[in-house]
Amino acid sequence: MAESVSTGKRILVVDDEAKIRALIRKYAEFEGYAVAEAADGMDAVGICREQQFDIVIMDIMMPGLDGFSACREIRKTKDVPVLMLSARGEEYDRLHGFELGIDDYVVKPFSPRELMMRVNVIISRRGAKPEPGHERLNFGGLAIDFPARLVYIDGVRAELSPKVYDLLTYLVRNRGLALTREQLISNVWGYDFFGDDRTLDTHIKLLRLSLGPYRDYIVTIRGVGYRFEAEETTGDK
Repeated sequence: MAESVSTGKRILVVDDEAKIRALIRKYAEFEGYAVAEAADGMDAVGICREQQFDIVIMDIMMPGLDGFSACREIRKTKDVPVLMLSARGEEYDRLHGFELGIDDYVVKPFSPRELMMRVNVIISRRGAKPEPGHERLNFGGLAIDFPARLVYIDGVRAELSPKVYDLLTYLVRNRGLALTREQLISNVWGYDFFGDDRTLDTHIKLLRLSLGPYRDYIVTIRGVGYRFEAEETTGDK
């Protein structure tokens, strides 16, 4: 195996199964990441208080403090991307995770290569430069401040997870166009889901919930995908 080149990035792998941690470490180190490990949620919270990481890969089902609770505690002090691992793929778990603001959700058993591809995408997108300018678009009571990455519903700030915000802004920037599932997944997530598009459906559901009275701006095109359908209005710039 060729020697890897260091990326200068650090990953914390949290799982109560040592073999899972070892597997992820092997592939992550091959791609140049420095890897730290934690065997449960409590250890993960403690380590994150003392050290800086570029991403946390976190199992959900662990003894003591579960992954969701650990993520919630870590996010109180650190704005670090989190990729969740789970042996369950139920919509409830995905919804709960994305509501917490996690960046991705991978169901076990997983492909280590796919996992690292998702890690690479998350880290590269976190490091992307912010959008230039002072653009703010208004659609009735829905307002989007692009440079600040803020959304307002009837003047009240809406709490959107990073990926739900990315999905909304992609739909808005392509308003009026019928966007296929493949287009949305490729341009918002940046990789293929290998046939699993439930993550897109989950995020659309969360987006509609966040938009409240303006949920109908997200139109379902059966057999195709989705479209943002609303007229731009004049608002404060």
